[in-house]
Amino acid sequence: MGKVKPLGLLAVAALGYLAERPMHPYEMYQLALHRQEDRVVKVSPGSLYRAVYGLEADGLVLASGTDREGARPERTTFEITDLGRHLLGERLRELLSTPTNEYPELGLALSEAHELGADEVRILLETRILRQQAELADLDRRMTWALERGIPRVYWINVPYSAAMLRAEIAHLESLLGEIADGALAWHVPGTRAPLHEQAATPPVSAQPTPST
Repeated sequence: MGKVKPLGLLAVAALGYLAERPMHPYEMYQLALHRQEDRVVKVSPGSLYRAVYGLEADGLVLASGTDREGARPERTTFEITDLGRHLLGERLRELLSTPTNEYPELGLALSEAHELGADEVRILLETRILRQQAELADLDRRMTWALERGIPRVYWINVPYSAAMLRAEIAHLESLLGEIADGALAWHVPGTRAPLHEQAATPPVSAQPTPST
């Protein structure tokens, strides 16, 4: 076995499931949906199978048995190894402590929104907000459902995080819409060039904080 490659987000999720108990990849996929983790990592049955077999090749998980339910194909159950548990812990510490630029699509869309007319942008953002409010209502229902059934919060603290991010984005976009509506945000005429001072300017570089020891 060669050098283990850095753990991607799906690999972290897969190792996390197997750190709880042995299971087969499709069962892991169902657990991801149940915990709303498909909102924070791109996951499908096929991608989970590929991730698990990659982890097996690296020695982070191993096949521990097979089972069959009725006429369904035989499924292989996997369990995490000591190395897998160690690397999972290391990666979680890194993800929890170190912020990274995740390049959200909305950030790029907003930076280039001036290429569309102000009225069209307003309609598009209003549509986005309506969809986000529907997502938020669904998350609130799921949190209520989990609380009523006594499901330990530690298994779904990602859900209120997603809800908080949605609320923050909705609030920001509503404020932006207000600026567009009252003219506080002077809108760029589509197709015109950026001002010369912007083309030549170089923004200051902020120093990164050094973790205390």
